[in-house]
Amino acid sequence: MTTLEKEPIPAAPQGEPLVVLSGVQKWFGALHVLKDIDLTVHRGEVVVVIGPSGSGKSTLCRAINRLETIGEGSITLDGQPLPEEGKALAGLRAEVGMVFQSFNLFAHKTILENVTLGPIKVRGIKKAEAEARAQELLDRVGVGAQAGKYPAQLSGGQQQRVAIARALAMEPKVMLFDEPTSALDPEMIKEVLDVMVELARGGMTMVVVTHEMGFARTAADRVVFMADGQIVESGTPQEFFTNPKSERAQDFLGKILKH
Repeated sequence: MTTLEKEPIPAAPQGEPLVVLSGVQKWFGALHVLKDIDLTVHRGEVVVVIGPSGSGKSTLCRAINRLETIGEGSITLDGQPLPEEGKALAGLRAEVGMVFQSFNLFAHKTILENVTLGPIKVRGIKKAEAEARAQELLDRVGVGAQAGKYPAQLSGGQQQRVAIARALAMEPKVMLFDEPTSALDPEMIKEVLDVMVELARGGMTMVVVTHEMGFARTAADRVVFMADGQIVESGTPQEFFTNPKSERAQDFLGKILKH
């Protein structure tokens, strides 16, 4: 029986390439943090990036919307190279939603104002329209009743769901998640992951850096394993979790899956 006949998981959706990293290198001083990264994320694909701490996962994620500049190589979004700075860069950031470990909400603005700020200022959407859309998104992530409150009045899980709604309000082409649950208490992690699973099922293109292996198993089209600044291997969740090819991945999974 061939490998293909045994493979029950459908291949990653082959929409056209949306995010393409080619030969990407990044140094922090003498430290070589991204080593010759080649990665293509297709439209509608959910790519989960996992690996030990210090492997370059967050740097890779932040390079996709130029929060980190790169030393060599190229990154394109929807066929266009990432702009260097100025208005073009702000435009790019509108196309790439980002959700961080810390929620980065504006403390002095209500939840609704946090979500409408980008669409009004960057997209030029009228206030009433932006508010109606924001309310829809807040309802979708389960915090619609909190629209008039301030971030400090919400739990961490609620704040992170607001951060997801805020990113979605810009109607991005791709969503980046940089360890979105690592600052949360255990009981709040599930409520955020549930929202992310729904997004994935809805066809959102996502790049997710996470330690949550359950999410990687259930929501990923592809798991990318990084170590020491390199992509060591990538495959479907089925392939990766049941038959990791590299010793580095076997060692990593052996340590985390015993807990």
